[in-house]
Amino acid sequence: MEKISIRGVKFDNVTMDEALIICKGFLEKGDGAKIIHTPNAEITQMCVENENIRNTVNGADLIIPDGAGVILASKILKRRLKGKVAGIELCENLSRISGETNSKIFFLGGKPGIPEKAAQKLLEKYPDMLLAGTNDGYFKNDEEVIEKINASGADILFVCLGVPKQEQWMEKHRSDLNVKLMGGFGGSFDVLSGTIQRAPKIFIKLNLEWFYRLCKQPKRIGRMMKLPKFIFGSLKDRVFKTNR
Repeated sequence: MEKISIRGVKFDNVTMDEALIICKGFLEKGDGAKIIHTPNAEITQMCVENENIRNTVNGADLIIPDGAGVILASKILKRRLKGKVAGIELCENLSRISGETNSKIFFLGGKPGIPEKAAQKLLEKYPDMLLAGTNDGYFKNDEEVIEKINASGADILFVCLGVPKQEQWMEKHRSDLNVKLMGGFGGSFDVLSGTIQRAPKIFIKLNLEWFYRLCKQPKRIGRMMKLPKFIFGSLKDRVFKTNR
């Protein structure tokens, strides 16, 4: 896989189809738990500002560019990525091929009831999906949750604990989990469960999904301020050629 460094984060230069092929390979080999991270511009800016988070993200086996801001930065820095690979869409695709690859999925994260709703909605859409189990994100004992996941026989683990907790949790427990593949998918369960509506297709097509979320959740404005900071930082890096 070709790696392209955007502000210090080593993205895999893949399309959605290519990412899915890589995931299938992880599932076929089954040689330890492989990790997927899905940084958008906001998360990549966190990595710029925090070396520990950056090292954790770069330690993944597959890093996909989940956001138009990352793609824009790749153009600014003249290190073009093929395109956005949305984490929530990869999550859906893994659910779709679950039966085909004989891979059970465990849903971890979200508020009580949310992972169950997300799993049910995906089962309705993809009846062949193999569900291993669910657990909300409000657990206090990691060992109990890990034991539950391992006992379920899960091959794939969807982790939605928020950034950077989900990335750090997966890295910390990689060797404790018997899964073949796990990915951090942020707030995907809220959308997949129908609790929060994803942006209409026109917003996604115009790379304005962030704007739609901001309109729906104005309290995100503080987090969203990382977006212009990230883009201006990318412009500065190009001008002074100091990007890593």
